Amino acid sequence: MNRRELGLALAAATLSLTPILLRAAGDKERSMRRVFITGSTDGLGRDAASTLIDAGHQVVLHARSKERVEALKDLAPRAAGVVIGDLASAAQTRGLADQVNRIGRMDAIIHNAGIFRESSRGQTPEGHAKVLAVNVLAPYLLTGLIDRPDRLVYLSSSMHFGGEGPLHDIDWKERPWDTFRAYSESKLYVTALAFAVARQWPEVLSNAVDPGWVPTKMGGAGAPDDLEEGLLTQIWLATSDEPAAKISGAYWHHRKQRKPAAQALDTKFQDELLDELAGLTGMKIF
Repeated sequence: MNRRELGLALAAATLSLTPILLRAAGDKERSMRRVFITGSTDGLGRDAASTLIDAGHQVVLHARSKERVEALKDLAPRAAGVVIGDLASAAQTRGLADQVNRIGRMDAIIHNAGIFRESSRGQTPEGHAKVLAVNVLAPYLLTGLIDRPDRLVYLSSSMHFGGEGPLHDIDWKERPWDTFRAYSESKLYVTALAFAVARQWPEVLSNAVDPGWVPTKMGGAGAPDDLEEGLLTQIWLATSDEPAAKISGAYWHHRKQRKPAAQALDTKFQDELLDELAGLTGMKIF
């Protein structure tokens, strides 16, 4: 099955899972959403974008660089826009937020972009660990800088359970680098961020999603989880008017709520994390 066929198949699956998309034509315009998806040049982000476009939604695509826009050449003509910015750079992330705001207010944002197997801490232009910058600082900045949408979806991972611990040295300036620990911590932090947003902005539906270990470039061809199920949960949370999809402050896996790591739910931990992120970015979002 090629990518186009996959997109159509996933669109069909979305239609079967979300009855709102089956309403009469007169109601269709009201049910359509404008959705921004970070990291939409490949993997889950691209497949989510393709599925939503095929279902009639307005989708704003994101590429890391002008060179990566080439990967969107088949989707871009049908998209609501394409924005460009490297999430490893705070300056480019701020510019990305400006580009999105110029397009117009989003109904939903899916914070999909993420990196995993970094062999070293690396260093962003601002001097931060690359995993922390892309997986946590970028969604934090975008949350604060993009005009507030109705719905926010943050991509987490079951590995976030392995990230529990003190907030000391979240930027890996003192500790020896540990790829798996760094990724696990980043997913704990973004999960806690989703819950903090839900608490601080009760009018916004904010949730975290574990898509599972799915066969993408990041997950590898041998990943055992279902790609379609890993994709549809964030689409459902971003667009469906089913009562079950209009819950905030939850952790989801395959359209079912799961219990997240205890620290992610701890409001004291959330507040301490927000203070850390404000210090690292120079911006408070609440």
